[in-house]
Amino acid sequence: MIPLQISPFQYVVNGVVFSSIIVLAAIGLSLVYSIADFANFAHGDLMTVGAFSALFSVSFLQPLLGDVGVFGLPLWFFLALAFGMLSAAVIAVITDRIIYEPVKDSGSIGLLITSIGVALVYRAMVFLSFGSESDRYGVTRQGPIPWVRETFGIAVTPRNLVVVFLATVLVVALHLTLTRTTLGRKMRATADNADLARVSGIRTSEVILAMWLIGGALAAAGGVFLGLEELVRPRMGFDILLIVFAAVILGGIGSVYGAMLGGLVIGMVHELVPLFNQWGILPVGSRYAAAVAFVIMVVILLIRPSGIVGESG
Repeated sequence: MIPLQISPFQYVVNGVVFSSIIVLAAIGLSLVYSIADFANFAHGDLMTVGAFSALFSVSFLQPLLGDVGVFGLPLWFFLALAFGMLSAAVIAVITDRIIYEPVKDSGSIGLLITSIGVALVYRAMVFLSFGSESDRYGVTRQGPIPWVRETFGIAVTPRNLVVVFLATVLVVALHLTLTRTTLGRKMRATADNADLARVSGIRTSEVILAMWLIGGALAAAGGVFLGLEELVRPRMGFDILLIVFAAVILGGIGSVYGAMLGGLVIGMVHELVPLFNQWGILPVGSRYAAAVAFVIMVVILLIRPSGIVGESG
């Protein structure tokens, strides 16, 4: 049997969808690093918490709203997404107040180690509440959009469009917040020099609160979209965490816009590995996609050690 040849543009579509998820996760991680000054290893599991919070809300939203649809997906899914984002944001703030705030004087390394413990607690809570089995949101599987497949020969489903569109909306909203609002200017000032921002009259405690709210909400959105595209699993956030870190490091540690660009590069490379194998450029299959993404990261860092954006971000 002759193997089915997939259009190169199909890999690009897959890369755009996956990159959208990585970008959302990377932004939140970069925000925490730039403002709170530590690598939050609980970020991946916070994505999982958001995904499972949305799954929990489906149990009462689906019977209430039925099959009412918007943009090819049921209305209850969008409400579940909002619930998951709100839940993760609140949990992130509570975690900061109860755990991170009391130990902030221990420095970046102490906070990093603490975040590993927080990640284990998040994961244990998910296991205790939902078990160890994978689950789905219950969104009816839809085939590719007919005219797109007939015209371009690629499979694009309504859920693909929703993921990319909503991710774009969230990124643009964050950009406008950072550049056009007083809160955004305070966040950028605190990230640049927290001590100077404090003596200038900026209430850095409010900035940190906003940071956790925004970072938690974006992490949850990435988790929900990942669960929609694949499965909702207790280890889903942990399994993708290193790829998210690679995106942040590649873009330039502490740069939100670098995280966006790094997420796009890492996500695209991750999904284009099978195409490179098909063309004979790389003698590895899709199971080594993460490894190839890390190799690309290392090569770029050798050329530009500060990352793609680096200090200029």
